[in-house]
Amino acid sequence: MFKIISKEILSSNIKSFEIEAPDIAKNVKAGQFIVLRLNDKGERFPLTVAGKNIEKGTIKIIFQEAGKSTTQLGTLKEGDCIKDIVGPLGKPTEIENFGTVVAMAGGVGTAELLPVISELLKAGNKVITIVGARNKDLLLMQDELKANSTELLVATDDGSYGIKGFVTTILADVIKREKVNIVYAIGPVPMMKAVSNMTKEYNLKTLVSLNPIMVDGTGMCGACRVSVDKKIRFACVDGPEFDGHLVDWDELTSRLRAFKENEKVALERYKEILNMECKCHKE
Repeated sequence: MFKIISKEILSSNIKSFEIEAPDIAKNVKAGQFIVLRLNDKGERFPLTVAGKNIEKGTIKIIFQEAGKSTTQLGTLKEGDCIKDIVGPLGKPTEIENFGTVVAMAGGVGTAELLPVISELLKAGNKVITIVGARNKDLLLMQDELKANSTELLVATDDGSYGIKGFVTTILADVIKREKVNIVYAIGPVPMMKAVSNMTKEYNLKTLVSLNPIMVDGTGMCGACRVSVDKKIRFACVDGPEFDGHLVDWDELTSRLRAFKENEKVALERYKEILNMECKCHKE
């Protein structure tokens, strides 16, 4: 059992947990993830480790309540326990002194980016971080990002903070004024695809962190297969980071949509159960 040491609500459906997991904290590296199971009947689902404290023996996860399992995870409180956590899983981010690095994130991908830029900065890189969100209220961890970046640039869809537009708008400007050596992109698939398409025109190496459907996290089930350079790869053991110019984005998008209706039904049923329990408590 893994105890939740602290809980923070970052927005209406985005939460941050600090979890007691000393063995994982001691071994996890930037870019790696864990697989959780909330209880004996719960599904297994992956979340990237957003931070660690080796002295306290804790790891941090930041997640968006999107489906049934993440919504259920969000109901847990400080002192509650998670049944199973397996990790660290996946290959760590490639960290070296590249020169000038552009690191990009959208939405909750910001949390996944933080440990990556922290290590890149320590390695001596000039780190230009670009983050985007629909509006100012959905921006995450601005102080932490600024502290671990040489320069932080922000885009919002509605122009409520930073520039009005998308992260690719800022990327185009940065490429014009900087000699960029490598780009990292973490976030929604449409964003990573757009970034990869843009950088391909400049022959600019781009690494993306993929988020396919995943079950066991060890390469046995094959659920997280993706096509990279026309070859089958498993995100859990071969990734989650891949060359964005070689990813079959259309196939990835199609596979992510495969169980959308099932996920919707599961979430609706879970919310119905929650409502019934709430009514019983009130009565």
